[in-house]
Amino acid sequence: MIGFLGEYEVTMDAKGRFLLPAGFKKQLAEEGSSQFVVNRGIEACLSLYPMQSWEPIFSEVSKLNEFDPKVRQFRRYFLNGATQVELDSAGRLLIPKTLMEYAGLEKDVVLVSAVNKIEIWDKTKYNKFFESFTPESYSELANEVMNKTDELKS
Repeated sequence: MIGFLGEYEVTMDAKGRFLLPAGFKKQLAEEGSSQFVVNRGIEACLSLYPMQSWEPIFSEVSKLNEFDPKVRQFRRYFLNGATQVELDSAGRLLIPKTLMEYAGLEKDVVLVSAVNKIEIWDKTKYNKFFESFTPESYSELANEVMNKTDELKS
């Protein structure tokens, strides 16, 4: 399983391309490390999945009951705009315009580790997200989330 660490600021050009930072490149598995799927994130960002991370998720989504209206709604949203992208010879990724518009990406972008994927954020939106988060609210969230993890182990 791929696991990412790090946060990198990059500049997106007018065509929607940015250079994948060397720090993330080093964390990719060698085989198929140039192919990704990019789609809408749950927040106003994009999710960039290496193929190795995308394939098991897509497999699980494919197994869901298509007769359930909530499943169809989830699939439409989750797969809407999902696009396979590949590093070019210069090590850049090209983000489709519709996905750039969804996330409000223009020039200054932040790439953030999110375990098995990389989130792509507009720098201003990313900074605002953290400005509204206090150390106290982070502590409460960590306590709540990590206690649920402990309960699952029991």
